[in-house]
Amino acid sequence: MAAGPTTAEKKNGTGRPGRASDRPSGPGERNRVVRLPGLRVLLIAAGGLALTAGVVWALYGSSWFRVEHVKTSGTRVLTPRQVEAVAAVPVGAPLLSVDTDAIEARLRKELPRIDAVDVARSWPHGIGLKVTERQPVLLVEKGGKFTEVDKNGVRYATVDTAPRGVPRLDLAPAASPALRRFGPDRLLREAVRVRAELPGHIVRDTRAVRVTSYDSVTLELAGGRTVLWGSSEHGTAKARVLTALMKAAPKAGHFDVSAPTAPAASGS
Repeated sequence: MAAGPTTAEKKNGTGRPGRASDRPSGPGERNRVVRLPGLRVLLIAAGGLALTAGVVWALYGSSWFRVEHVKTSGTRVLTPRQVEAVAAVPVGAPLLSVDTDAIEARLRKELPRIDAVDVARSWPHGIGLKVTERQPVLLVEKGGKFTEVDKNGVRYATVDTAPRGVPRLDLAPAASPALRRFGPDRLLREAVRVRAELPGHIVRDTRAVRVTSYDSVTLELAGGRTVLWGSSEHGTAKARVLTALMKAAPKAGHFDVSAPTAPAASGS
């Protein structure tokens, strides 16, 4: 005997099993609409991509923004040609691709006379090199040549002729334990600190800064005059006292400001 229709067949009314596609959609399925991006949105997106591609091409692919010249400023002893040769700016390269940090590092390493350098893009076709050179505050003489020392105690260049107005540094600690305790570099920095405290008119008269120990720095002035400065401590007070002492005893040959609260002047 043949089996009767199933419950699903009875509900379908056809005597056949019901299929999902034959079932009526629910309210949520009937209202669901798939929305595609409108033409306006597509045009805006395409325009953005085209603009980005155009900017990238202009900066890197075109000839509009490429390095054509290098300008150097701020040199005193160095020449622009020396600086530009070391900088090795890639002329013809896209301006935006130039590694300014690498150029700065190269200049500071290869040319120790340079204290600071600003490497900047000068749109649309240039690179600017703004150089600040070290200035000597003391000179170390050896073998007829002069090593320049800057305000930070850096020995950065050796020259054949002593620059005018720069005192000579005389390190003479051989008979003192200071050399073993502090070392020549520390004594050099002490001399630089003393030099930094000197008023302009005394600097112009100073021929040498002699260091025999950490707390024994002597200035040798024009006309054979000397100043016992002592250590580099209390430099501002010592400079002020020395200025007053020189005015009070203009013919003195020796001044002692190692103890600024008890200065002395002697000789003539």
